[in-house]
Amino acid sequence: MFDKLSFKIGMLFFVFILIIESILFFVLYVNLSNNRVDEVMESLLGRGNTHRDVLEDHFDQTTLKHVATMESASEFSVIITDKKGKVINSSNSIDKTMMDIATHFHNNDDIPAQGKVIKDDWERSKYIATDSPITIKGEHRGHVFMFIDSNYVKRTIGQLNNQFIIAAIMTVTITIITIFILSRFIAHPLIKMKKATEQISKGNHDVALNIRRNDELGGLAHSITKLATDLKELQRERNEFLASVSHELRTPLTYLKGYAEIINRKDITEEERSEYIKIIQEEAEELTGLVEHLFNLAKMDKNKFLIHPETVNLCSFLNQIVERIQPVLTEKGITCDVDCPGELEVFIDPERFQQVFMNLLRNAQSHSKSGTIIKLNVSETKQNIVVKVIDQGEGIPEKDLPHIFDRLYRVEKSRSRLSGGAGLGLPIVKEIIEAHGGGVEVTSQKNIGTTIEITLLKRGQS
Repeated sequence: MFDKLSFKIGMLFFVFILIIESILFFVLYVNLSNNRVDEVMESLLGRGNTHRDVLEDHFDQTTLKHVATMESASEFSVIITDKKGKVINSSNSIDKTMMDIATHFHNNDDIPAQGKVIKDDWERSKYIATDSPITIKGEHRGHVFMFIDSNYVKRTIGQLNNQFIIAAIMTVTITIITIFILSRFIAHPLIKMKKATEQISKGNHDVALNIRRNDELGGLAHSITKLATDLKELQRERNEFLASVSHELRTPLTYLKGYAEIINRKDITEEERSEYIKIIQEEAEELTGLVEHLFNLAKMDKNKFLIHPETVNLCSFLNQIVERIQPVLTEKGITCDVDCPGELEVFIDPERFQQVFMNLLRNAQSHSKSGTIIKLNVSETKQNIVVKVIDQGEGIPEKDLPHIFDRLYRVEKSRSRLSGGAGLGLPIVKEIIEAHGGGVEVTSQKNIGTTIEITLLKRGQS
């Protein structure tokens, strides 16, 4: 229970809210209690001033008795003294504390005409007291002392305490319930996501988190769902890749094994033996090339595919590549035309880009008929250098175009040994070009030809 996220979130909210509520309650309590005490003192002084005003108009025995009678039925006590401090009337019996207060303050000249609270320490004193001096025609005639028992104030504060305790209990209860609901509301999607990630870790990628929220949790749920979908697709591609690699390796190995067994037979001629040895050499070379491709792809996946760029004259570089592949083109009766204006320089890894163009030219040659032309057209824009490899071959079906850079994808599904490579060349081409910050696009029309457009950044552009 204590390790649950909902409990931790709830406790965190509860502690912070409890601290805030405690501070607010304390400030409110202090203000209200002070206001209550001030109200009692103001009321006491106000009653004393009212009696004083009446006595200033009618300072006689009847009025004195009336004032005393009024306060005898209230929570307050009144003592009326003359100017010498002699008690001339009171509402209740006078105890020693009252008398001491009246005696102490009756000659105090600091008491203003509007009266004053002369005893306000309700927590330690028995009474709260006020003094309202009586002045008739400019002559000091006496005092009206008002008293209230401190227990009255303490009862008032006690009632306030009880109200605050009830309010605090209700507030804490409501806070706990609210936090419990909110923490569950917040934690529930996270719990679902946790279960979903556990399923993903077990290999179950059919996960769909239907959390319809537009906040960060909704975004996280969407990301987990997308991750599960991507992992499912990755697993599918991996299985297909492994199956394809197994097939591609099995073919040359089968040839190697079969022809190795044949050449060991005694009933074959030397001419046949030489032919079979030549086939074994060809299959070994194809197998070596396939392994090399796989090794390059593995290095790309682990970010260990390093490039060493340098400044290269593009036109000279392309002409050198064409010269290398010219014998193969001539044998098939294909012409290669290089259109490269000016002295264009690019910042590339020559070894890697030789691999790129040799691969593209061999593909163009493999799928072009005798008498056709392969063109290498170079142009430049303000920021880029564009190289197009254009052939007049059989073209690529429209449905296959989006996949030609996928690993081990081949347009010819029969995987005939005469129909091209293993489907690894173009993925490597794409990786090399993108490692240089460039891009590659393909357009093709059936029986008209294919154009592969390579875009490279000029040096200094980013």
